[in-house]
This record gives sequence, C-alpha cells and structure tokens, in this order.
Amino acid sequence: MIRVFRVFVSKVVIALLFGDLLLLFACLIAGLYIGSQDPGMVWFYLTEEDGFRNISIAVASIVVSFYFQSLYSDFTRRSRVEYLQQITVAVGLMLLTQALVAYISGAFMLPRWGVLAGSLLLLIVFPVWRSACLVLLRTTLGLRKVLFIGTDPSGMTIAESIAARPHLGVHTVGFLDGSLPLGEQLSGGRVLGSFADLRRVVAETCPHEIVVNISERRSVLPVDLLLDLRFSGIRIIEAATLHEVVSGRVLVRSLRPSQLIFSSELGPSRRRLQLQNIYSFLIALVILVLTFPIMLLVGLSVKLTSSGPVLFRQKRVGLNGKIFTIYKFRSMVVDAEATTGAVWAKKNDPRVTTFGAVLRRLRLDELPQIFNVLRGDMSIVGPRPERPEFVTVLSEQIPFYRQRHVVKPGVTGWAQINHKYGDTIEDTIIKLEYDLYYIKNLSPSLDLYIIFDTLKVMLFSGHGQ
Repeated sequence: MIRVFRVFVSKVVIALLFGDLLLLFACLIAGLYIGSQDPGMVWFYLTEEDGFRNISIAVASIVVSFYFQSLYSDFTRRSRVEYLQQITVAVGLMLLTQALVAYISGAFMLPRWGVLAGSLLLLIVFPVWRSACLVLLRTTLGLRKVLFIGTDPSGMTIAESIAARPHLGVHTVGFLDGSLPLGEQLSGGRVLGSFADLRRVVAETCPHEIVVNISERRSVLPVDLLLDLRFSGIRIIEAATLHEVVSGRVLVRSLRPSQLIFSSELGPSRRRLQLQNIYSFLIALVILVLTFPIMLLVGLSVKLTSSGPVLFRQKRVGLNGKIFTIYKFRSMVVDAEATTGAVWAKKNDPRVTTFGAVLRRLRLDELPQIFNVLRGDMSIVGPRPERPEFVTVLSEQIPFYRQRHVVKPGVTGWAQINHKYGDTIEDTIIKLEYDLYYIKNLSPSLDLYIIFDTLKVMLFSGHGQ
C-alpha cells in the first residue's frame, strides 16, 4: 500500500492507473498516425508543436471520467459491454473537453481525424485490456502477505475485508490460535497452529507482516520471538493499524486512549486548523458566487411546491461542543417532528416532500451551509454536525464520540464519501471511526481528496446524512 493525499492506495490501483495511462497515450498517438495524411509530420507535431501537451489534456479528461465512474475503486467483475459503456462515456467527455479547449484556444486542440481514430481504437482496445489486466495484476503483482496472531473479532473483520477486496494487494496466509483446531477454515484464511508454532509458520509462509490480534497479551504473546522476527525484517503491527490501512477507519472497539495521546500523526495542529479556516472561507466564497443563481431558483421552487419557509434552521453541535444554527433548504413538511420529537432522518423518509426528495438526491439542500462556513461555524470538510439531543445520548453510549468535536464540522466529510446512509447506532459507530481517521490525518491534501470525491458522490450516488 502507498500513501497518497494521506489515503492508502494499493499497488494494484497504482499499476492499473499507470497501465491505463500508457494505453490512452498509445491509442491517441496511434490515432494521429492513422488520421494524418502525412504520417511523417506526426512526430514533428508531438515534439515541436506541443502535441504531447494536447494529448495529456485529452488523457486527463478520460482518467477523470474513469475516476468518477469508480474504475479505480470498485473492482467488482464487469463484462466487456459494461467497460464499453464506460469508455464511451469517457470518450464523450474527452470530445467535450476538446470542444472547450478549442473555444479557449485552438492551439490546445488535437487534430480532428486523429482524435476520432484514437477514440475508435480506445473503444475496441480498452474493454479487452480492462477485462484481462485485473486478473493479471492480482495474480502477478507482489502481494503483501500477512499472518494473524490471534482471532479476536476485530481482527477477523479485517481479514474478511482483505479476502473480499483482492485489489488491495494484501493476502492473509493464515491465523495462529491455540484454542482452535489446526486447519480449521475461518473467514479469510485457516488456522496454521498455536502461538508456539510461530517460528515454524513464519519459515513456511514467509509473511511480510505479522498482525497481533490479541486483546489480552500478558503472558500469552511470544515477545522475545516477535522481537527476533522484527529485527530480521518482518514488520509487526497491531490489528488496529492494519484496520486503518485497509478500511480508512480508526477501530474504536480496540482503541486505547494512549494510542491517541502518544500518536505522532494526530492531525489537528493549530497551523493546520488555521490554514483550513482560510481555504474553507475562500472555497465557500467561490461556491457562493458560482451557485447563487441556482440557490435563488431552488429557493423559489421550494416556496412554490410546499407551504412553509424556504430555509430549514436547526440547532447542531459544533467546535468544542458549541451550539450553532445550521441552514438548509427545507426538504421536509413543516413541523415534521411536532408529534414525534427529535428523531433521525431515515432513508425514504415519508416526511420528505416530493421536491425535497429531488433536492436531497442532488444534495442541493446543503447549499445554504455555505453561509455557515462564511460565518465560521463550519468548514468545507469535517465531521457532519449532529443535533444536541443525539450528541448527549451518543456520547454516553459510544467511546470517543466527544472527540469528533475537536474540529469544526463540515459540509462534506470522510465518513460521507465512504459510508452509506444509516440511522442505527452501528452506523454511527462506523461514521465515528471514519471521523476519527479524518481528525487523525487532517491535512489540506486529504481535504482536497474529499472535496474531489464529493463531486463523484453527488453525481453518481444518493443522499447521505
């Protein structure tokens, strides 16, 4: 796994991206030769007339389309027809980009017949390439082998996640646990022996990492042997550490306060928070200017389609527990909680108006929160602000829940782009784990990643919280 923008990315994804780039450049350059009346002038165009720059613009537009279509995050098996549909969308975006750059300056545009020939090549070659390369990458790229010591439930969840996501480039060789029969098959691997068999199992399986997955370690963990193995070059990590790498979440169930207190990577330093305040304000200002006509139209539509105020106001908990008023376009009927009191919104909530459902699906109801950012109550990126009534209850039931208030809440966040909508305690714990990961790794680069990914979620997914 490689860390990019403080997010762990597998070698498979990096290799796949590199392979896609080579293929895209090759097809577009070949298209120039095919579509040119004088092939001898193509190299002159590429080197002397900024042809490589123009191809790079076209390739970038296609890769962005691949990203928005989750071709670098969703590795479920697809047919060649599905890949053909996705490359068609990407080629369409490239042609629109070419039209845009031609409007700005003809110097940035690729020759017309070369673009068409290259596009046809991509439509033929890409589905075949993608169908074959994932199998090739998974089987030939050096997988990072891990051996689990112990079978605590938290670690077993990680092993199941690894088994279900082979593109991570991580392979579980097995488990050591004296309480289970030798050879018993578990989710993600089988039992290879007891703790006493550690040296033998390491010699047989040659793991790159040993994952300690034991909650009670006194007089059980073979410390001296683990120390020898660490000095021999094998990395020894806790299950919680691997959980962060694999899932992008901090494992709350096994988290000890000392792990946060003594962490050298805990993110919200004063300098980073001050910098976040500055760029959040500037981004909010730009969004306000760009979307103000849309907000006027949405506000008018809300007023015409249902009775009641245009804006919905609600108390939320912000930085350091401070209560503030959040603004949204109203998407529910007036007095939606008059008879029930404070309750979580649900998926397909019957209190949502017909037009409100459209607003939620497109996330346009969130636009007025830009004013909360300009007022300093919120940031563009951060944990979603919760209602005071729920915070009191959740803080009593869930460890470390109060710690999510050490940073400003956000219009979007790490939990929102990674976890589906949910209204249960278990969903809240999962979102908290994402929030703690964000707080631990808070940085401008991670915020940029989240903002960019939010655009994908807005375009291709439903409404979050």
